[in-house]
Amino acid sequence: MKTVKLSVNKACVAICAVLVLLSLFLLSVVYYLTQNTFALVCVLLYVASVIGCMAIFLTFIRRKLTLFSDALCKLLDDMMSADQAPPQYTEEENLFYKIQHRLSRLYEVLRESKSSIAKERADLQELISDISHQVKTPIANLKMLDATLLDQTVTPEKQREFLVAMDSQLDKLDFLMQALIKTSRLETGVISLEPQPQAIYDTLAAALGGILLHAEQKKIAVTVDCPETVTAAHDRKWTTEALFNILDNAVKYTPEGGKIHVAVVSLEMYVKIDISDTGIGIPEQHQGTIFKRFYRESSVHDAPGIGIGLYLAREIITRQGGFIRVSSELGTGSTFSVFLPHS
Repeated sequence: MKTVKLSVNKACVAICAVLVLLSLFLLSVVYYLTQNTFALVCVLLYVASVIGCMAIFLTFIRRKLTLFSDALCKLLDDMMSADQAPPQYTEEENLFYKIQHRLSRLYEVLRESKSSIAKERADLQELISDISHQVKTPIANLKMLDATLLDQTVTPEKQREFLVAMDSQLDKLDFLMQALIKTSRLETGVISLEPQPQAIYDTLAAALGGILLHAEQKKIAVTVDCPETVTAAHDRKWTTEALFNILDNAVKYTPEGGKIHVAVVSLEMYVKIDISDTGIGIPEQHQGTIFKRFYRESSVHDAPGIGIGLYLAREIITRQGGFIRVSSELGTGSTFSVFLPHS
């Protein structure tokens, strides 16, 4: 059985035809029953007014449907181009308004989704560019050392020197991969932080344990002022990682014989951990960019590191409801203040 598809125009014509036929039938019945011309004229006027009202109503509905169809097509075109802002509707609450409002909301969601995808794509391209830049140098060094060992005859002492250099480059690649794995797992939510009320003393002790040997080798005095009773809501494992990265930078950029002081203070809403050093300091114009991924000052490019420690530290602290501030002067030193929410 075939289904007949009627357009709006054909439907209006069909309704009008049915009304005319019914009107003629009604007039015939009235005239047959009354044989009164005046009654027939009254019924005729009534039928004409009903048909006129119906025609006006159908014209109004058809116009509304046409306007709605045009607005819907325009909105869908805008949604496909995603270049224009969604139209604003100020009509009263009715069926057409509800449909248009929901389509506008869908349009906004699609725009936000497209913007988010574009941002993620740009971030991914930036990450790939950063990784390739960081990996390029150690791989080039490894190839050069390997080619020298394969193509030239070198003494055992020189072989050992080359192998030590290769081991250093492999350590750098391993550190880079481990840092990237931690960062990607943290950013993608594979690893979730679970802040719990616990003592800062033990977390800070674990972080300090990773830098004390290096500090002793550089004859850097490390002092700590941390009450054992101070607690904050934090994930111990990841907060240890964040504090270690800041402390490691302090040791790395503090000259031999310098000092590092760690002070923990309990404030009204936060627990503040100040990590101060007597290192080379950070220029004021660069203090806002040191937390970017792979960012390193041009003056410290010869120092070991890849510029991801502070970025990872800020991500860890921020995801626990805290934040990091830095104050520094060139040639005097730096103070990194870590704020963690009170437990």
